[in-house]
Amino acid sequence: MARGLWGQAGPTIAVVLLLVAGCASDDAASVGVDDGSRESSLDPYTFADTVRIDAVTAHLTELERIAAEHDGNRALATSGYDASVDYVAGSLRDAGFEVQTPEFDVSTFEVETETLDAGGRSLDVRALGFSPSTGPDGLTARPVRIPADETPGCEPADYDGIEGVAGSVVLVDRGSCTFAVKEQVAADRGAAALLVVNSEDAPLSDAGLAEDTDPRIPVGGLAAGEADAVAAAQTLTLVLDTTTERRSSRNVIAETTTGSPDDVVVVGAHLDSVPEGPGINDNGTGVASVLETALQLGAEPVVANKVRFAFWGAEEVGLVGSTRYVQGLSDDERDDIALYLNFDMLGSPNPGYLVFDGDDSDREGEGPGPDGSAGIERTFARFLGERGITVSGTDFDGRSDYGPFVAAGIPAGGVFSGADDVKSDEQAALWGGTAGETFDPNYHTAQDDTTNVDRAALAAAAASVGYGTAFYAQSVEGPDGVPVGDARVQARETFTE
Repeated sequence: MARGLWGQAGPTIAVVLLLVAGCASDDAASVGVDDGSRESSLDPYTFADTVRIDAVTAHLTELERIAAEHDGNRALATSGYDASVDYVAGSLRDAGFEVQTPEFDVSTFEVETETLDAGGRSLDVRALGFSPSTGPDGLTARPVRIPADETPGCEPADYDGIEGVAGSVVLVDRGSCTFAVKEQVAADRGAAALLVVNSEDAPLSDAGLAEDTDPRIPVGGLAAGEADAVAAAQTLTLVLDTTTERRSSRNVIAETTTGSPDDVVVVGAHLDSVPEGPGINDNGTGVASVLETALQLGAEPVVANKVRFAFWGAEEVGLVGSTRYVQGLSDDERDDIALYLNFDMLGSPNPGYLVFDGDDSDREGEGPGPDGSAGIERTFARFLGERGITVSGTDFDGRSDYGPFVAAGIPAGGVFSGADDVKSDEQAALWGGTAGETFDPNYHTAQDDTTNVDRAALAAAAASVGYGTAFYAQSVEGPDGVPVGDARVQARETFTE
């Protein structure tokens, strides 16, 4: 799961958790072959139990082996990631799927040093994403403050009558236009660098320039309370030592040959880890559960709706694989996707049992998801509730691959065991575990390995992946369904207005 680049729920009553072990009969393990009709013989409850925890953990073991043999990780543009692609794609091909591994470009951005000296006083500065570098020695120049107006630093006229802009470090206020526009205007006026003053007395964090705008001068962010001290200094020494690199990655895409192509159910998980570790909970657990669901379903099941399995690349650097995928869809291809189910971090060692808050009933963070997301939330909550697990909601905060689907108006949902948020007293009373500690203390570290996965949480989540996939492969209509036909087009137009 990516960090926030550019909520958890409130208290509920306690309940006993039941381990979902997956005790399917041999008959239940086969879903059959398409007989040419649109009717589905797939029972979601029976199918859920074919996604067995032992098979899921076997995939995790393989992903951990891959990381161990490739510098300890499976990160973007590494041999470990390529080997992960080969493992997933090979497993799917062996099961009869036709598999594609489309390549895409991705820019990565790293900051080595970010410092600001204003007349001998050290101040907090943050490099904006994709900022050009000052180099390790930085630059020294006088500050020039651009007066605030309705379009601060957004128009060339904002600089009229101001002397000494050329070669200076320009300060402009946040607001009205993008950071990239402010950079372009300042660069056109000859500024050596740009500092954007935040609207709050806090560092300007997780902000960035657009990678496709070819920024020319270094850009940093300041807290509002530090702007006057910076503007009053005789000289500034600014160091924003950054690196931007262009790399390539791949997604893995496979779909059933059966089912309606007009109501495609997309089921996805990100395949990359961070460079710091093997990425077993984040997100080997999602990959293993989705992969095992695909293997149990097979390439030619008797289903009403086509199922497309996606394993995304470059999630950890900004949801790039899933974003490129959604951006590459034609209008008709996008409208053919009925919904998206996302699975990221399913076995956290201090686990929560969370479903995405499709109806915004928790009133946390972002608003409701696209029309149909509330039904997806109910579907997962009902399934887990029937197995003795009370769930709480979690916000669509944009930190995983549902983000670009939601932005396109495609209903989304899924289950989640928690990342770096702290488990509350109420959540510990509900689910056990340790209050006051994060759901996954090993998040984005070398300790994110198979020894630090909660087997019971993963078993419940993996069964949920199977259930949700089978439920919507059978039908996307009904009280927990999503809009279809013209209603789908209208709902998405309304959501994205």
